Amino acid sequence: MEFKKIQFKNAETQKIYEAYIHQVQSATRKLSDEDQKDILMEINSHIFESTSRQAEENDSVSNLKNTLSKIGNPHEVLKPLIAEKKLNQATRTLNPIHVFQALTLNFSFGIIYFVFFILYLFLFSFILLIFAKIFAPDHVGLYYKKGEIFQYGGFIQSEHLQPYEILGNWFIPVTIGLAVTFYFVITLLLRLKKNIKARTKGLAVFVK
Repeated sequence: MEFKKIQFKNAETQKIYEAYIHQVQSATRKLSDEDQKDILMEINSHIFESTSRQAEENDSVSNLKNTLSKIGNPHEVLKPLIAEKKLNQATRTLNPIHVFQALTLNFSFGIIYFVFFILYLFLFSFILLIFAKIFAPDHVGLYYKKGEIFQYGGFIQSEHLQPYEILGNWFIPVTIGLAVTFYFVITLLLRLKKNIKARTKGLAVFVK
C-alpha cells in the first residue's frame, strides 16, 4: 500500500497538514523505508479519521490543529517508537551503522544502553588502533613485562617499550579478531535485551 496525502479543500489546512507530514518524515529519516512508511501511514490514517468526523469545512483549520495537537510534536512523541524500531533493525541486520544509531536513539531510555554505548566506543578504538598500527607501527602494539608492564594500544613516546612488544605483525589480525568478537557480542546482547523487553511487555499484557 502506498502513502497518499490527504487533500483538503481549504488551502491553509492543506499547508498545515503538509508541514506536519514533513515533520514526521524528518523525525523518522533514520529508519528503514518500510518503517518510515508504516509510521507515516499510521499518523496519516489517524489524521484522516479524526478530521473526517468533522462536518463543517469552514472550521477545518482549527479541527486539524486540534487533531495535530493531540498527536503531539513528531520529534518528541515518536522518539520511543523510532528508538524501538531502530533497535529492531540493528539486531536484524547487524549493520554497525544501525547499531550505533540504535544505541544513540535509546541512550535516554535506560542505563543499559549507556553501557552498550561505552562498549561500542571501545569497539571503535580497536578500529582506530588497526589504522594506527599501519601508519605508526613503532608506536602501537601490545607491550608486556611480567609484573611491570601491560599496555595495549598506541603511545606518543613508546620507543623504550619496543623490547616488550610481543605481538609484532600479529597485532593487526589479533585486533581485527577482537573487534569482530566485540561487535558480535554487543549486537547479540542488544538482541537479547530486545527479546527480554518483548517478553516482559507480552507478560504485562497477559497479566492485564
